Amino acid sequence: MATVRQVQITFDCAEPERVARFWCEVLGYVVPPPPEGFTSWEEVDRTLPPERQGAAFACVDPSGVGPRLFFQRVPEGKVVKNRVHLDVRVGTGLVGEERLAALEAECARLIPLGAARVRLLRADGENESCLVMQDVEGNEFCLD
Repeated sequence: MATVRQVQITFDCAEPERVARFWCEVLGYVVPPPPEGFTSWEEVDRTLPPERQGAAFACVDPSGVGPRLFFQRVPEGKVVKNRVHLDVRVGTGLVGEERLAALEAECARLIPLGAARVRLLRADGENESCLVMQDVEGNEFCLD
């Protein structure tokens, strides 16, 4: 049986670069350098047919540990809740008010970047508190 060595997470979206740059800020990711022979991603884009320009963008974990995030333009807009979402682990090991404070602090950092707060799910005896949010195109994610 083959072992999975790498995972890429792909987002369908309307504005790939905008969404990618949002997630760079959230996760501390970076835009990888353009392919050899190009000085910028804009230069790469200009070599594509007009309908493919701006159709994709990516970001990576600078440490090489986290998965690559890939953003691709699709014609349809988001109409229902995500079936898969990212949990941004900002409260690992924290409980109670200390955890809530960490979640709220990260929420306050992300809102000026274009994130939207959806709802706080309080600890219920089985799960710790988490904060449901949306990115710049309405994709749900949790501060966990």
